Order: sequence, then structure tokens, then C-alpha cells
Amino acid sequence: MRPESGNLPIIWNYSFGGKEVIMKKVDILKIIKIILGSLVYATAINVFIAPHKLLSGGIAGISLILQYVTSISAGYWIFIINLPLFLIGYKLINKEFIFLSFIGMVSMSLFLILTKNILQYIKVDDLVISTLFGAVISGVGMGIIFKEGASQGGTDIIAFIIKKKKGIKLSKLYFILNTSIILSEVFIADLKLTLYTVLSMYIKSIVIDKIVNNSNKKKVLMIVTSKEKEISRCILEYTGNENIILYGEREEPSLRRNVIYCTVDEEELNKLKGQIANIDVKAQMSILEAIDVRGKEWFNLAI
Repeated sequence: MRPESGNLPIIWNYSFGGKEVIMKKVDILKIIKIILGSLVYATAINVFIAPHKLLSGGIAGISLILQYVTSISAGYWIFIINLPLFLIGYKLINKEFIFLSFIGMVSMSLFLILTKNILQYIKVDDLVISTLFGAVISGVGMGIIFKEGASQGGTDIIAFIIKKKKGIKLSKLYFILNTSIILSEVFIADLKLTLYTVLSMYIKSIVIDKIVNNSNKKKVLMIVTSKEKEISRCILEYTGNENIILYGEREEPSLRRNVIYCTVDEEELNKLKGQIANIDVKAQMSILEAIDVRGKEWFNLAI
């Protein structure tokens, strides 16, 4: 049985923004994965992207431009640019997101500095290979970070602040900000490298999308049963997910059945099939692909 988040072992307490926050085992695992993702991303930048003066998106891209101009590691610039943005964004953005993103930003800055001289051991002269492998590997790193509920900070915070002040769509803001960064490549290099940067960022976006979405695949489970309360409790115990009970009937009023609706991941689904069959051998289960699942409070309002 999966423990509820409230029953996870407490590792330590810490204060963030004047509020006491309880650090649990799940938080430690998130932080470890975010740090790992930052290491993968930084290595890809210093092995494949930076040597050919290609760019990346967001604040990392701006930091790379400054590195090319000043020869100061992008890791320092990422920290310098992001720090005031985090201080501003703390008042406007979800505190857990800001905390995890701060961990990611600091670890990314550190690893960019530590791996700057990695070319002494690993060097790839081919621009095409560097573009492809740089995009894929940095995409894996960022995908891990995004999957754990963090980000690079930077342009995410800028876009959120502008959206809140001006009401502009986030997708439009991301496009404007990242396009501006890419176009600046023309002034520090040439059109050829700009096109390679566009290709690199496109491939990276695909990799990130695959990692984030494939790891969060959800199934819609609908169960027709006469033992809805027992099965509902079973789902809550095994997944921690709330579910909703719908009421329906077939043509004959005497054949009334209740329908349980819930969303689960694939691992949870495999565990539930056997448990549901043990409770009600006549239960009918329909399993559908969930294209997009949003919100947590809907169940409470519906019930």
C-alpha cells in the first residue's frame, strides 16, 4: 500500500520565506533528481554547445552569450541574472516551485563552472554531431528537472511577471523571449550557427516533451460495480487518489449500478486490477488514455 504524503518520514525541518517547511523523503528524492538533471545539462552545454558557440534557450542562452563575450563561465552569469529574478518571483509564484527551481539554478550554475574545462578530456569537433548530441543530452537534463516540478527560473519568472502585469499569454511571451535570444546569435557568430541553434532547440524541446509527458502518462479508469464504497476505499488506499462515484442505470431499473471514475498511472493500474477483481468479480472496468489531466480540487467540488 502506498503511504499518503502526510505519513512520509520527516528528514528535517527548514524555514523558507519565514515559514516552517517539513522536508520529507519525497522532497529529498526530488532534489537529488534535479541536481542530477543539472549535471547532465551542464555537461552537454560544455561538451557540445559552448565549444561551437551555439546557444540555448532562456537565461542559459543569455549567459552563454555573455560567456562568449567576456570569457567568464556561464555558470556565474546564470546565478547573477537569476538571483534578483528569484527574489521578485518569490512573492508572485508558488513557493515550492520557486524553492525547487532555486535548487536547480544553483546546481546548474555550479556544474557549468566545474565542467567548463571538460574539453581537456572530451572534445567533439563535428558541428552536426555536437548539435544533435548537445540537443538530446541537454534535453534529457532539462526533462528531468521539469519532470520534478522545477525549472531553469529566468525566463519562466520573467514571463510570469509580465503575464500578471500585462495579461499576455505565456506561450507568446516564451516565443518572444527565446526568439530574441536566438536572433542575437547572428551578432556574435553568423547565420549558419543561428540555424544550428534553432535546430538544436527544436530537438531539445521534443526530448523534453517526451520525458515529461511519457513519465506522467495517466489512464482514465471507469468501473461499473455494485460495491462502489469498497472499491473507492481500495483506490484511495493504493494510489492516494480521490475518485468520484457516478450513478447510472440500464434500461431495467432493477439493474442499477454505480460507476467509479478516477485517473491513475500505469503502475497503479496494474496493482488495482487484481484488487478490484477480489472485491467484485462482476465489476466491469473501462480503461482509457488520458490526454490531459489538470486540477486537484475538482473532485472535492464535484462530490
